[in-house]
Amino acid sequence: MSPTLLRKCRKCGEYTLNQLKCPRCGGEVYIPIPPKFSPDDRYAKYRRIMREEAKKRLEASH
Repeated sequence: MSPTLLRKCRKCGEYTLNQLKCPRCGGEVYIPIPPKFSPDDRYAKYRRIMREEAKKRLEASH
């Protein structure tokens, strides 16, 4: 089985093969497996920027 077939519900934590919604609670499903590591990561710069922006927004809201 390919790892991209397995999904996990954000609401109840149930694993499913359904790609649209959770069959138990109807919640949103996502792929629970992190992306493959690559030393030539083209998006690392953008992830760091987004992480810093999110951190600043969180600090500003408190």
